[in-house]
Amino acid sequence: MKVVSNSISQKVNFSMVFNDFKQLTKVGLSLSVVFSSLAGYLLAVDKIHVLTLILLAIGGYLMVGASNAFNQIIEKDTDALMKRTMNRPLPTGRMHVSMALVIAIAFTIIGLTILYSINPKSALFGAISIFLYTSVYTPLKSITPLAVFVGAIPGAIPFMLGWVAATNDFSIEPGMLFLIQFFWQFPHFWAIAWLQYDEYKKAGFNLMPMGQKNKKAVIQIIIYTFCLIIVSVIPVLKLTGSFYIYPITAVILLLLGSTMLFYAIKLYKKLTSKVARQLMLSSVLYITLIQIIYVVDKFLH
Repeated sequence: MKVVSNSISQKVNFSMVFNDFKQLTKVGLSLSVVFSSLAGYLLAVDKIHVLTLILLAIGGYLMVGASNAFNQIIEKDTDALMKRTMNRPLPTGRMHVSMALVIAIAFTIIGLTILYSINPKSALFGAISIFLYTSVYTPLKSITPLAVFVGAIPGAIPFMLGWVAATNDFSIEPGMLFLIQFFWQFPHFWAIAWLQYDEYKKAGFNLMPMGQKNKKAVIQIIIYTFCLIIVSVIPVLKLTGSFYIYPITAVILLLLGSTMLFYAIKLYKKLTSKVARQLMLSSVLYITLIQIIYVVDKFLH
């Protein structure tokens, strides 16, 4: 019975450690970034190289995992003030900061090495992403709402990183992918900031565009949503190199974008958390679907 008890205890301990690891590296977010990177890769290639695809997935995951770990190390004390984050491994003391730092550094070194094995430009953009997220965006969050603008840069890199991994080149095509995900960051994140406004305030963060949950802030959300819709369909004009889409695809993207715009306008009228959540969920659906649609469109050419 004692052997069985010890075995169960070990399984429980392993499960807890693994869950803490997942929370530290934000597995869900990391996997969504990998999805974006793979979509960018598929848009760039005529022939898929499985090894490159695997290396990109692993390197991209480690890159984002490192950024998230560094972020939680820096924000350990402020995370303890918010209900959404107070049960993370560092604020609760389940994981020591030194262990989190080892994971973050290891992920950084291994991730960038893997990306470098694909090509040097992939590693360069990976390093830029980690640096901006941890050394600029994270400290700025407690100082100015402009932190969101800075954070949108590393947040927009994964989609274009896939193209760079495939071509070892940064030109108009990956630049366009960057712009699409860059503009998407604003309505998506501000919808989250609306929902977490009081919690962020406890931690000293004020990340709404105008500093308040009001109509002026929502106007910014509407403007950036409109910009997102425009840049998403620009490839139909065939001004973006080898990255272009069919007119019917552009129409589908306009309809998808109109859903986001609908909720943004509805938020302006209602100013409620319910609508902000609808906007946030529609933004997640939008970025996922357009990446799939772009890839499908490409392979129909």
